[in-house]
Amino acid sequence: MYILGISGLYHDSAAALIQDGNIVAAAQEERFTRRKHDPHIPQKAIEYVLKEADIKGEDIDAVIYYDQPFLTLNRFLSNAVALGHDSDQLIDRSFEKMFAYKLWIHKDLERAIGCLGKHGKLLTVQHHISHAASAFYPSPFEKAVILTVDGVGEWTTTAIGIGEGNKINLCETIKYPHSLGLLYSAFTYFCGFKVNSGDYKFMGLAPYGKPRYYELIKENIIDIKQDGSYRLNLSYFDFYRGGTMINEDMFSKLFQGKKRLPESRITQREMDIAASVQKITEEIIISFALHAKEKYGKNIENLVIAGGVGLNCVANGKLQNEKIFKNIWIQPAAGDAGGALGAALYAYYAYFNNMRIVNANDSQKGSLLGPSYSNKEIYSWLDDRNIPYTILKESERAEKIADLLTENNVIGLFQGRMEFGPRALGNRSIIAGCLSSDMQSHINLKIKYRESFRPFAPIVLEEKSNEYFDLCSNSPYMLKVGKVRETRRTEFDIEKLLQEYGEDMLKVISMPRSDIPAITHVDYSARIQTVNKDTNSKLYDILHEYEKKTGYAILVNTSFNVRGDPIVCSLRDAYTCFMRTGMDVLILENAILYKDKQPEFADEGDWRDMYELD
Repeated sequence: MYILGISGLYHDSAAALIQDGNIVAAAQEERFTRRKHDPHIPQKAIEYVLKEADIKGEDIDAVIYYDQPFLTLNRFLSNAVALGHDSDQLIDRSFEKMFAYKLWIHKDLERAIGCLGKHGKLLTVQHHISHAASAFYPSPFEKAVILTVDGVGEWTTTAIGIGEGNKINLCETIKYPHSLGLLYSAFTYFCGFKVNSGDYKFMGLAPYGKPRYYELIKENIIDIKQDGSYRLNLSYFDFYRGGTMINEDMFSKLFQGKKRLPESRITQREMDIAASVQKITEEIIISFALHAKEKYGKNIENLVIAGGVGLNCVANGKLQNEKIFKNIWIQPAAGDAGGALGAALYAYYAYFNNMRIVNANDSQKGSLLGPSYSNKEIYSWLDDRNIPYTILKESERAEKIADLLTENNVIGLFQGRMEFGPRALGNRSIIAGCLSSDMQSHINLKIKYRESFRPFAPIVLEEKSNEYFDLCSNSPYMLKVGKVRETRRTEFDIEKLLQEYGEDMLKVISMPRSDIPAITHVDYSARIQTVNKDTNSKLYDILHEYEKKTGYAILVNTSFNVRGDPIVCSLRDAYTCFMRTGMDVLILENAILYKDKQPEFADEGDWRDMYELD
């Protein structure tokens, strides 16, 4: 039985295909269209997943959409009625999207696929059930408490549920317009970052500040109950009216200054706001988990998480350390893209009532669910374009890459199947040694072309992770933050340094904070990816060889892209990104390309103008 799951028309459109409960393929539309967070019908992603399975639209047993458009319409109309004469902006902004696209999703999908499967019918499932299904069904648990938190889906913004066997039940929800995801996005916007894509920056900025606005925000903007439930003071917001995220006059008055302009200097105020909102987010998530454990999961040791807020790896790390649940599993594509996978799995297990077989590790396959290229295809592509390269013998590959890393080369690594979700997990990654205190700023400014303060994640051999980090569990999907062990730290007072250097982050981040400085954030934290041989043997072998040469089983890992551009998908994407940036070496499976041996790369104008800054 083939089931195709679809997400789209909000942000991060995606397609996922399962066969008899097994995940065959999943990919975001942005990777193919090169438009970051592409919200359109995932035409190219659909084409890819069908090609991966070698089937056509008429072979599909069911097509399912991750949202229920008529419930979303109900919210839209109820919101407009409640606003009365103030609803003009909401209608102007959302009417066409609602009535011209979302209500006709079945027609658009029929055109994209060629048909709606064998039965010519589109199934739908509620948004937060899609999130819950994406978290529970691939998890290694027979039974688990489910937590989903995002901006909004239909009416729901936060939910607690129970998953057991092949069944999912949502027990408790928080309704729009009260939303932790939208609160986080509102402050992201106020601090001058882009909603959705800028939330990661806002999280990365938090360790530079102190939570000085924590009480002010709780007194004025959000009321948090002991059980983690919350209500927003809507007078501070404008999103429910169809306008921008916030009431800028009220925010400016409360925080004694206007919204930060994008790309302008980041001040201590923004750092402290980020720290304050991050603390509030962690408080809500932990309180909500405690409530869920007490009310629904007294005898359940497992928690699974999805929804966009599930990508807040700092909160995930804090939650893990609280030990409310013995085991936590988070969907790697926790945002809307993962809803496509959740919808497909829900159809298979809930609609068609198939038996679920639990994989002891998980059934996500390392989230390596996208397209791949054979060496034959790669060599042919390079030869056709007269691109110089040499071939690495498989037996020498890992050692050669490790040699290049010890020489402080920055390497574009393109191998195996592309990752599903926002994190590069070693197959579409830029990797480098972690021993240089200048590596963080070098990659940010010369390769990624992004803000210097943004941290990089470490990849570390799973069995050696506890030598470097205080981490309660493995973190194969880079979704948990842990602290660098105290024995590895050097003295570093972020507040004192920021005062001394007048908020010059470049000087601050270049100062070593541990013996692995390139991946140690200013609060000694790191967003960790643990690597085992079974899930990604090629990445494991590179780490193992690097350890033999340096004594360190750890490397820098960041996504293979530049700011504003999606993670690379094709050979052309990879080569173009390599040539436009300060990367030294490109590895395409067993082909190795050196920058200094490449012909001149012709670009029309400044290519950075092509990308909308995130």
